[in-house]
Amino acid sequence: MNALSPTRAAGFIYDFAQSPCGSLRTRVAGTEVMLRASGALWLEAERTLVVADLHLEKGSSYAARGQMLPPYDTRETLNRLEAEIALLAPAAVILLGDTFHDRRSEGRLAADDAGRLRALATGRRLIWVIGNHDADGPQALPGETADELTLAGLIFRHEPQAGPQPREVAGHLHPAARVRASRGSVRRRCFVTDAERAVLPAFGAYAGGLNVRDAAFAGLFVRPPLAGALGVGRVHAVGWRSLAGD
Repeated sequence: MNALSPTRAAGFIYDFAQSPCGSLRTRVAGTEVMLRASGALWLEAERTLVVADLHLEKGSSYAARGQMLPPYDTRETLNRLEAEIALLAPAAVILLGDTFHDRRSEGRLAADDAGRLRALATGRRLIWVIGNHDADGPQALPGETADELTLAGLIFRHEPQAGPQPREVAGHLHPAARVRASRGSVRRRCFVTDAERAVLPAFGAYAGGLNVRDAAFAGLFVRPPLAGALGVGRVHAVGWRSLAGD
């Protein structure tokens, strides 16, 4: 495995290395993390997998309001999460808030999807961090609930707090990067970090993304952040100057 090395990006020096599996290894507040192409964050030393904003049953929520979407988002999201768990065999899984799209989503789960969620807690810790969409937490599913938790020197919460927050790992904002290229641009979900805090991309199939140059991100970072844009099987480190607005 390649050692982390100082690399200039976004006009500043960041420590990161590309892993053979396509993940991007870096540090957040001194803690080494792996940014995976799935959109999950992996803490190898703690064998902990972190995913944000699954928004399960978003499709059925929209359908109830007359906007018909293919009702397969929960299945697809769980497929991807189970693939990460099968590959990494985590001792703990942290669901970083907005796991459900609304407070009635759990009741709309298909029986087999509910069974798959129950299976996530078999043989490991399953921690549900409370988000703004699922403030009641799970009602009939196993696992622990928390407003936030601290692990490996990092603070995990759903919504980023205002201003610089060293050690914070959050979701909520669904970051996406529009990367400038010679023939236009490409838009991808992304991680975003200034090496002091990190915001994770939405993991859910229907969750969408907010451009990291949006005003919602202003003031969160102490220096121009690095984006970890999700490609096919690879996370691409992209400096701030290469990012465009929508």
